[in-house]
Amino acid sequence: MLNFNLKQMEVFEAVAELNSFSRAADELYLTQSTVSAHISSLERALDCQLFTRNARRRVMLTQEGKRLYPQVKTILGRCRGLLEEGEETEDCQLLLGASTVPAQYVLPQLLTDFLKQRPNSRYLLKRGDSAQICQMLHSGEIRIGFVGTMMEPQLLEYVPLVKDRLVLVTANTPRYQKFRSRGAYGRELLKEPIVTREEGSGTERTLTTYLRKIGIPEDQLNIVARIYNPEAIKQMVEQGMGVTILSELSVHDAVEEGRLLSFDLDAEGLERCIYMACRKDLAPNRLEQKFLSFVRK
Repeated sequence: MLNFNLKQMEVFEAVAELNSFSRAADELYLTQSTVSAHISSLERALDCQLFTRNARRRVMLTQEGKRLYPQVKTILGRCRGLLEEGEETEDCQLLLGASTVPAQYVLPQLLTDFLKQRPNSRYLLKRGDSAQICQMLHSGEIRIGFVGTMMEPQLLEYVPLVKDRLVLVTANTPRYQKFRSRGAYGRELLKEPIVTREEGSGTERTLTTYLRKIGIPEDQLNIVARIYNPEAIKQMVEQGMGVTILSELSVHDAVEEGRLLSFDLDAEGLERCIYMACRKDLAPNRLEQKFLSFVRK
């Protein structure tokens, strides 16, 4: 009777190839203690030591481990082949959700590239602000989210994907060109009429934190409109309704074309991350594991 299983062999393979228990845990979405427990159980079942640590604390295969590694690779390879054959007949669907900036400026290329690797996969993508995406994750409407702010790190795992800078944006008029030519920062223009994102968006939350940091109460801003759609905000700013604070990703083309001007808010600039988020208490299925690994890389 066999006293070991495929999961233990999968963990053994990951540790052997990454030379690290912690990196193997990250790769397999397990805790480091779980990885250690799987290796200990496998060593007891096989009655041998599989790993040792060198002087630099790097995990290395023992002679027994080296002998067993090719056999484990063969077994896992055949099992994965069976899974791949089964997946070819499945209608595999990823349940995704994204707030505005990642949905419009990060995910299109990401999903296109993944579909090239996994042509049988399908996407259901729901939109909302960062707070709504968080709620969808908790309710089970979606399994993986993409947001511009961390809201519940105790319940959700956040993986930073790309850096995103928030900039103050104005119409390209002679008045604002003068500010631009003398090297003004965006915080000098915070008394202008402002068109801003809706409450609950990652952009709005990052801005609120920044205003608190520099000692400006949000109720002192002259907010003339709150708009959900960054594209609509850009058009209103271009037509002279006011200034705005938006993701640099979302205004890049308009600035390059000369329709808008952008200003760093201060000498440091205001940066945030675009994150991938998923629930800590849910194990990803096979397709989700492949997608999560693809995005991480």
